[in-house]
Amino acid sequence: MLPSEGFTLIELMVVLFIMAIVSAISAPSVGRGMEGLRVRSEVQGIVAFLRHGRQQAITKVHSYTVTFNSVAHAFSLTEEDSDTVQSSRPVSSSIRIVADQLSIVFSPQGFSTGGSLLLEGAGGRSYRITVHPLTGRVTSTRVG
Repeated sequence: MLPSEGFTLIELMVVLFIMAIVSAISAPSVGRGMEGLRVRSEVQGIVAFLRHGRQQAITKVHSYTVTFNSVAHAFSLTEEDSDTVQSSRPVSSSIRIVADQLSIVFSPQGFSTGGSLLLEGAGGRSYRITVHPLTGRVTSTRVG
C-alpha cells in the first residue's frame, strides 16, 4: 500500500474558500485602522512643526510665525520681518483643517498668540491642536 502524498483539489479549494471569507471579514476593519493612523500621524507632524516654531523663536531670540496656507494645504515657518520661508510642512489633502486663525506667532520669551486647529480625517476621526497663548505649549486631543 502506497502512502498518499499531497492534497486533493477539493481540499485546496476548501482552504482557499475559508481564507477568502476570513479576509473579506477582516479587510474593512484594517482599512478603518489605517485611516486612523494616517490622521494621527498628520496630527503629530503638525504638533512637532508648531513646537519647532516655538523652539526657533526661543533659541534665535526672534519672533517666528507659523502660517497655514489653505490653498497649498501646507504649514510654513517664517522669521519676524522676513518673507522668506524657513521651513514648510505639507498636509495630506484627505485631512480637513478648520483653524481659528491662519497664523500663530511665537515670541522669544515662549509666549504665542495662541489658537487652535481642528483636523478631521475621512474616517470620522477628529483631533484638536491647541497652542496656549501664555506658555506657547502645543497639545493635541482626540475629539469624538
